[in-house]
Amino acid sequence: MTSPRRIAVVGAGLAAVSTCDALRAQGYDGELVLCSAEHGLPYDRPPLSKDVLLGKARRPDILLRPEKWYEDARVDLREGAAVRAIRPHEGGLELAGGQAVAADRIVLATGGTPRALPVPGGDDPAVHVLRTWEDAERLRERLLPGARVTVIGAGLIGAETAAVAHALGCRVTLIDPVPVPLAAVVGDDIASALHLRHSAEGIGVITAGVERVERRPGGLGVLVHLNGHAGPVAADTVVAGIGIRPATALAEAAGLHVDNGIVVQPGQRTSHPNVLAVGDVARLDGHRVRHEHWEAAQHDGEAAAHGIVGRPAPEPGATWFWSDRHGSRLEAVGTMADAERIVLRGAPDDGSFTVFGLRGDTLVAAAAVDRAREIKAARRLIDRGVTVDPVQLGDENADLRTLLKR
Repeated sequence: MTSPRRIAVVGAGLAAVSTCDALRAQGYDGELVLCSAEHGLPYDRPPLSKDVLLGKARRPDILLRPEKWYEDARVDLREGAAVRAIRPHEGGLELAGGQAVAADRIVLATGGTPRALPVPGGDDPAVHVLRTWEDAERLRERLLPGARVTVIGAGLIGAETAAVAHALGCRVTLIDPVPVPLAAVVGDDIASALHLRHSAEGIGVITAGVERVERRPGGLGVLVHLNGHAGPVAADTVVAGIGIRPATALAEAAGLHVDNGIVVQPGQRTSHPNVLAVGDVARLDGHRVRHEHWEAAQHDGEAAAHGIVGRPAPEPGATWFWSDRHGSRLEAVGTMADAERIVLRGAPDDGSFTVFGLRGDTLVAAAAVDRAREIKAARRLIDRGVTVDPVQLGDENADLRTLLKR
């Protein structure tokens, strides 16, 4: 395979920067162009719903790489360079300003866009989303002590935002139509303990769907009307944390195979031989879901780089993610939906415990609150396919590392 002379990466999140980093690490010596629609150096997104909203981190604190790295790695970072179209048949792409960028390979790392609140009034200026630095800055200005903040969606972003707003002294209401959010991902025990923590901390929790948002008389915030709920919820600020849509417009216009994301084969190859896709926008063919997590984006970039230089990518192992809220950390590996039964280690009432998911006598998933060492051991057990003893898994006095020696 002839090595491409120039590679254009579209996007500037973790998957995009990881692709560039991995290409240089694999010895690629051609030109690298990184097209960022935003201005400024690429930054990490997970801190936006944590330290950035808390005011503990500014943009320089969350940069993915320092400015000198782009110079040293010979990455041509083009800021404010939104891409209008990719033209893989013609060997390049077109920027929004009309400029053409030649490229032998194109890597789409376009991520996703926050889902808008799909109800009347969902576009009210009081309704915020959280995906970019600018989103976080606008929202941070609204999280003042005593402010009434309603968060719609109790998934990872919604739960983290609600916890931060509460810590900042806001009066917070958290709304979700699902009684126990995240149960399919981390299991009922962990999900229930995490969700109950909101109420214990003083956050109002409502299980309901949103019917509409309307402006209050006199401009005093908005009213969030709920399905089947006694009355509306008054709010100064509303945060819609209901997930993202994969940003597939460029891929669709170019005729790539798109189905809940850009469909990719191993090595992140799309249906066009000169285009790859990485990160939140990509879905591996044959898998039901896209993995919208930090480490998955990093692994995608490494897989794409290996594929471009003609080398097999390393096995990424079990998926892993984390979430911080109310001073505790959730960590999870694998997919709990793949498990046939669960084993508890520790007691949910104690606040810190682990749930293991087994299929037969093999560990396929684990989730824990404030038990990082057990998650680390569980990940190794999953990756190695080690046969496990459920009794030992549930025994607090048993060292999980001994199971790895079998």
